[in-house]
Amino acid sequence: MSKPKMADPDAGLFKPGTKLKHIKTGGFYKVVMLANIEATLEPAYVYESLQSHDFWIRPQAEMEDGRFELIEQ
Repeated sequence: MSKPKMADPDAGLFKPGTKLKHIKTGGFYKVVMLANIEATLEPAYVYESLQSHDFWIRPQAEMEDGRFELIEQ
């Protein structure tokens, strides 16, 4: 059985340091990195709220499905 490929931190649509706006809530966030969910090894973004400075994790597929828009930097 082969080992699943780990996420490349720079392989996602949104690169570390990218600023995003959540379409539904209007919240602003900064991408920290692309990582792997431990239980499934699914790629996921680690991102920070620019309002509360809380950190969040969301699967890569959800982050890149149109819920977030890139903010011009």
